[in-house]
Amino acid sequence: MKHYLKAKFLYLRPFGPLRWALPALLLATSCGGSRNAFTQSGQGSYYADKFAGRPTTSGAPYRPGKMTAAHNTLPFGTRIKVTNVRNGKSVKVTVNDRGPHVKGRIVDVSRKAAQKLDLVDAGVVPVQLKVIKAAPKK
Repeated sequence: MKHYLKAKFLYLRPFGPLRWALPALLLATSCGGSRNAFTQSGQGSYYADKFAGRPTTSGAPYRPGKMTAAHNTLPFGTRIKVTNVRNGKSVKVTVNDRGPHVKGRIVDVSRKAAQKLDLVDAGVVPVQLKVIKAAPKK
């Protein structure tokens, strides 16, 4: 009687030379990635001026003249490059808050960053994010 190990539509004999190759490869590709490889596409917006001086989730006050952003999952201190897909302009910002809290939006940037992206008049534009420097480890 033959025994087979089923792994994603592949049937490998339990004592064949590839018995451990597929699980090891799957583990290496799923765990070996870098946080710096993170990219995301979606809608971007910016903070309204009424939030100036209010504390962000990280504890730092929101400063419209700084290059900062809010993202729902990236750790505080992560540097990201935000690119306006419509015009190709990009900025580098530091994540210091959580949000945006509107479905479909992936980032809120400070007013200064929004001005450099030509995002102020439009309010919401398609953007692409790329992590350029992971947050420092604590």
